[in-house]
Amino acid sequence: MISIRQRKGIQTTEVSADYTAQEENAKLEDKLPSSCTSRRLWKILSFTVGGTVALCIGLLTSVYLATLHENDLWFSNIKEVEREISFRTECGLYYSYYKQMLQAPTLMQGFRGLIYDNKTESMRTINLLQRMNIYQEVFLSILYRVLPIQKYIEPVYFYIYTLFGLQAIYVTALYVTSWLLSGTWLSGLLAAFWYVTNRIDTTRVEFTIPLRENWALPFFAIQIAAITYFLRPNLQPLSQRLTLLAIFISTFLFSLTWQFNQFMMLMQALVLFILDSLDMLPAMKVTWLYGIQLTGLLLVCLLQFFNSMILGSLLISFNLSVLIARKLQKNLKTGNFLNRLGKLVLHLFVVLCLTLFLNNIIKKILNLKSDEHIFKFLKAKFGFGATRDFDANLYLCEEAFGLLPFNTFERLSDTLLFYAYIFVLSITVIAALAVAFRNLSDSTNQQSMCKMGKYTIGLKPETAYNLIHTILFGFLALSTMRMKYLWTSHMCVFASFGLCSPEIWELLLKLIHLYNPKRICIMRYSIPILILLYLCYKFWPGMMDELSELREFYDPDTVELMNWINANTPGKAVFAGSMQLLAGVKLCTGRTLTNHPHYEDNSLRERTKAVYQIYAKRAPEEVHALLRSFGTDYVILEDSICYERRHHRGCRLRDLLDVANGHMMDGPGENDPDLKLAGHPRFCEEIKKNLPTYTAYFTRVFQNKTFHVYKLSRNK
Repeated sequence: MISIRQRKGIQTTEVSADYTAQEENAKLEDKLPSSCTSRRLWKILSFTVGGTVALCIGLLTSVYLATLHENDLWFSNIKEVEREISFRTECGLYYSYYKQMLQAPTLMQGFRGLIYDNKTESMRTINLLQRMNIYQEVFLSILYRVLPIQKYIEPVYFYIYTLFGLQAIYVTALYVTSWLLSGTWLSGLLAAFWYVTNRIDTTRVEFTIPLRENWALPFFAIQIAAITYFLRPNLQPLSQRLTLLAIFISTFLFSLTWQFNQFMMLMQALVLFILDSLDMLPAMKVTWLYGIQLTGLLLVCLLQFFNSMILGSLLISFNLSVLIARKLQKNLKTGNFLNRLGKLVLHLFVVLCLTLFLNNIIKKILNLKSDEHIFKFLKAKFGFGATRDFDANLYLCEEAFGLLPFNTFERLSDTLLFYAYIFVLSITVIAALAVAFRNLSDSTNQQSMCKMGKYTIGLKPETAYNLIHTILFGFLALSTMRMKYLWTSHMCVFASFGLCSPEIWELLLKLIHLYNPKRICIMRYSIPILILLYLCYKFWPGMMDELSELREFYDPDTVELMNWINANTPGKAVFAGSMQLLAGVKLCTGRTLTNHPHYEDNSLRERTKAVYQIYAKRAPEEVHALLRSFGTDYVILEDSICYERRHHRGCRLRDLLDVANGHMMDGPGENDPDLKLAGHPRFCEEIKKNLPTYTAYFTRVFQNKTFHVYKLSRNK
């Protein structure tokens, strides 16, 4: 098992606010630079200072995370095999392709090795560029080979520093989004501070460096910043075209680097659909964004050799359905309130039915089953019937796919982020409901519907977009903990924007009858500054202590296993075992695998379930036959799985296998009435007794405190 120890030694209709009040605000803020030239110089100075702060805070965050990674593992001092083992589970699998490309005699041979790969899955040749999102590893390996940097930086450092560099871009994009929304770079600074002080809940890059989301989320943040700017009214044609280009490039790169891109962009498409239906975004701009999503995803599909999972995605079906439904219902945004509401319900029904119809047709044509495990998981997770499906239960029993723990909100509250977020969210939701109600009402009632007392309620299109975005991704994070990083980072943006936004403070002060332009300026600058001072006072000492704490990577059992494999097994040997361990076997030894952690393939899921029978109650001859059907030469058994205690009864891997096989689970507790006693003992326990029925098929060739390696007999 991997452990860490202490080191030894060493606009459609943009809703306007109260125009008079806005003019007063503008006059107050422009009071210092009196002339037009002075105001222009003031803006240039503010932009220069804000941009410099953005770059500095991004770079400092990158250095901070890289230092934490070094201090936690002593990465610069450990052996190469230990560095590779530190890339856990699927991270190791992805990094292995970067290593493979660098070790290839030529780039063309490297490409060919990825397109015709027969080492990732034994007895099968697969196209890795089609199956997995590894173009980033290909691009980095080409850069490393082409640039004259081999003498100055090791390949592994070139790789990890690129990822930490992307974190600088990520934080800068969050900073810019908050700045665009609020109009002051102070909110961007607050967003960045919140991102860093809530690091446990905003990123996990320092210990899962090659994970796909660490490549993708910086581009997603850039896309959100570009969309925020694009939704501003009265953009110049050149600015609009350049912004659309930025949205397209960031959407394309986000889609190219993460296999779950389609589900994140589906959430984004739902945001656009909701706001467009409520007439809160310009219809033409929404159409452009739908088109960019489709174009970017189809281009990725082309680069991934027509990956069927992309073609069968709900996003493509949904976007096509929305565009078709809008053509069919041309008078959707006319009539009185009840008329509009009825049309809206019908529109929703048409889009839903059309989406399901198109998606089913596409999947039947393509015979697509790659993503069915996700829908089985969602069906069981949200209570639409219990399941004994092994793949669905494998996800359900993982903490990362469970509900967001309550202690997350305690940590977010310690930095005042959660309180600020709820405060801003409450005000913007009230404004959004008022605007939505006004937009759904007929024109004769608009004047009264958009007023509260004598004050006008307004919500800018870019604010409305970010509001619905944070709500939908909030629901996603609450339901699935692994997705919290999409929400918490945007939470920093949204909370900081609200505290620095003149519109938010104007609406609040009007609601409590304390409105005054001077108060708005005082509130929007003083409160963020006070929070920044509080964050520095409370968290700076802890961050310094964290940076001074030195640890060391320590996993001698896995290191011993990898060294033994390299020294004592043929280069073409085939290994079976757990998905997580085999990813490390491929990276550290280059041996052929039976299965691996990239789970988005139906045949691989079936193969994994078959291999995992080594932890079920099966006869030795049955296990031998299953493993030999995949060409297995060696099988690795792990005590941490065979005698697992991490999960409760019913969620241990052996329990999932027993239930899927129709067998009763071990230990005290209830079993479903139709489950039966197994006819054989548990394989991983019984094989260690060296009984003749087992030694006829399996010979132990290596063992330590954690792992047991058995060589398979080639005779039946």
